[in-house]
Amino acid sequence: MSNRAVLAPVIATLVLIALWEALVWVNGWPDYVMASPSDLVPAYAQYWDRFIVMGWQTLWRTVLGLLLAVIVGVALGMVMGFSRTMRDALYPLLVGFNAIPKATVVPIVALMFVGAHDFNTVLIAFMISFFPIAVSVSIGLSTLEPEYRDILRSLGASQSTIFWKIALPKTLPEFFGALKVAVTLAFIGTNLMEIVSPHGRGLGALFDSGKTNSDYPLMFAVLIALALLGILLYYVVIVLEKTFAGWADRSPG
Repeated sequence: MSNRAVLAPVIATLVLIALWEALVWVNGWPDYVMASPSDLVPAYAQYWDRFIVMGWQTLWRTVLGLLLAVIVGVALGMVMGFSRTMRDALYPLLVGFNAIPKATVVPIVALMFVGAHDFNTVLIAFMISFFPIAVSVSIGLSTLEPEYRDILRSLGASQSTIFWKIALPKTLPEFFGALKVAVTLAFIGTNLMEIVSPHGRGLGALFDSGKTNSDYPLMFAVLIALALLGILLYYVVIVLEKTFAGWADRSPG
């Protein structure tokens, strides 16, 4: 990774923090209206042990839900990508399901599986993040140039060979693009359940605790912690993308 790739986001973050601090100071906002970055330091110092424990709880549930979304999304995408009939049959159902606000689904799931908080949280993270993966894989496979298939078939290649040599590499850029979106969606699903569920744990529950106790710096500190976890997973995806689909990078230097 180049120095520019490291320095650019660091400088942008520092500028954003400075503007945030200045905005609160100029307007004279109390911390219950808008906590400043300097208000968050005492919150992290006071609750650091909870941030570590609950941050880990949020992270592993999000990652597990995301992994399930990848497995199911890729499988559905392959089915729709290789079969126009299945694509016509399933795509409207997926669009309809994705159009349902997941905030309305969370309490239903919480009531259906009362007490099974880990299962509920992983399920919502999965439900909210698999759609872009399924669609990207489907589009990548369905737009595969028929000339490639015809040439390989004329050379005696099997369907599996065509998939591994042509279809899969072509789909990887779309897949990783969708995975970057799915990472943030999975965190949204996780925290929706953590906040709504009466048995909630994780950073969402810590945020709800701050709201109950009118501890606004804690609430803002939780939001920043969630953002940092999202950035962490995003860069994990970036590393995987460079490893498996780095050949598709056409960005200017």
